[in-house]
Amino acid sequence: MPNTLRVGLVGYGFAGKTFHAPLLGTTPGLTLAAIASSKPDVVLADWPEATVYPTPEALIAAPDIDLIVIATPNDTHAPLAQAALAAGKHVVVDKPFTLTVAEAEALQAQAAQVGRVLSVFHNRRWDADFLGLQQLLASGRLGRVTELTSRFDRYRPEVRQRWREAAVVGAGIWYDLGPHLIDQALTLFGLPDAISADLALRRDGAQAVDDALAVLHYPDKRVVLGASCLVSGGVPRYLVHGTLGSFEKYGLDVQEDQMKAGGMPGMDDWGHDPRPGRLHGWSNDQAVVEDLHMPAGDYPQYYAGVRDAINGIGPNPVTPEQAIAVMRMIEAGTLASKTGQRVALK
Repeated sequence: MPNTLRVGLVGYGFAGKTFHAPLLGTTPGLTLAAIASSKPDVVLADWPEATVYPTPEALIAAPDIDLIVIATPNDTHAPLAQAALAAGKHVVVDKPFTLTVAEAEALQAQAAQVGRVLSVFHNRRWDADFLGLQQLLASGRLGRVTELTSRFDRYRPEVRQRWREAAVVGAGIWYDLGPHLIDQALTLFGLPDAISADLALRRDGAQAVDDALAVLHYPDKRVVLGASCLVSGGVPRYLVHGTLGSFEKYGLDVQEDQMKAGGMPGMDDWGHDPRPGRLHGWSNDQAVVEDLHMPAGDYPQYYAGVRDAINGIGPNPVTPEQAIAVMRMIEAGTLASKTGQRVALK
């Protein structure tokens, strides 16, 4: 049986505390052994058995750590991942992978050179509604898909004083929610021929993009991706049209809210989506509507996959190549918005 992997988590802000720590702490074969944070009291209140390091560098240098998880501001992802790989560690980087394609490609090459697993935390592949959508498309009940609209919205009309909303590279909703939307689209349909986009600052006092709309152009379909800080409800998460029918799904996956409330993977109703999707079809010239219940969301599957990849018994759940494709889309969408023109990707 493979040895238990000792994990060091760099960063204990929102992403580290809400997502990574609970998943790492409950995945068999992984031990959350250490956390780098400037707030040791906060860390130890949640994880009293963990060793707290004052800096990322000190944690990366620890000889007893097998896997480093980077959950820090976006502009630190590349240098911290580079340092962790240089120290001989396996590495998970929170999304977005890096700030640029060039940084991402350099990390990919370094990981290959040192023979370490490098993965990116695109956890929304394991949302309940996305898993349900994949099942529906695989069933053929929609026929050939002609259009998909995927939106990930929030209602945050007040600009907050934090790096994610500041006028810095890597901030804004295109780098925050955009990677989720793009990764799901690429998982379903692969790289499009081109992208057009409108990235804007809509809120009073906004310093970073808070409204993003992108269109991915495929030969046989259109994929529309949207994210905004000024949507308070009433918009489907997914709206899909095909030659045999349409599908709509409201509401977001519940796993984030469960962890925010202190829940842990493995609890009763973990990942259970209370809102079914709705399939619209036709039979005997009559409209037919059917509720489709989603499978359970499964974020723990990501870290189980990372564990197996490190132990050489399974594939990397999100490869550097896949994450680089997302970064190419981020860069191309930014260029398309600046120029007002469609940007080719193939």
